[in-house]
Amino acid sequence: MNRSEFIFNKVNRFLEWFMIAIFGLLVFDVLFQVFSRYVLGASYSWTEELARFSLIWMVILGAAYLNAQREHLSMDFLYQKLSNANKIKTSILIEVFIFLFALIVMVIGGINLVYITLRLEQLSGTLRIPLGYIYSVMPLSGLLIMSFSIYHISNIYSNVINK
Repeated sequence: MNRSEFIFNKVNRFLEWFMIAIFGLLVFDVLFQVFSRYVLGASYSWTEELARFSLIWMVILGAAYLNAQREHLSMDFLYQKLSNANKIKTSILIEVFIFLFALIVMVIGGINLVYITLRLEQLSGTLRIPLGYIYSVMPLSGLLIMSFSIYHISNIYSNVINK
């Protein structure tokens, strides 16, 4: 196992455990919300907001994780009809497009969103958390996706060279 593969596996393992923790928090939060509403007769407004923010983080980090596993949604009917040489070129082109999307939309756009919300000092409704912290998952996930795309491109090249 080379160094990039080692780092790739460690980052993926961390993402897995982090998303499990977020999901556990989400489940506990929703169960507490149901319990407090129907058993205690009291409703806490912060539980809904915490569930929403947990779901946002889990989904966006999940997109990065699925990109790392190359399990993102795709329609590969035409791809399967290509020759091996064209499959390699297409795979590289797809990874370049994913990289550019993550860079432009998630990293640049996400940093802009985080900056604006922190600068305007926008706070969440009930938890009073600066929204920039919540939105920071966007550029973080974008950087992960970009890293994973570079890793996949290097694997494609190394597989071509080793053949």
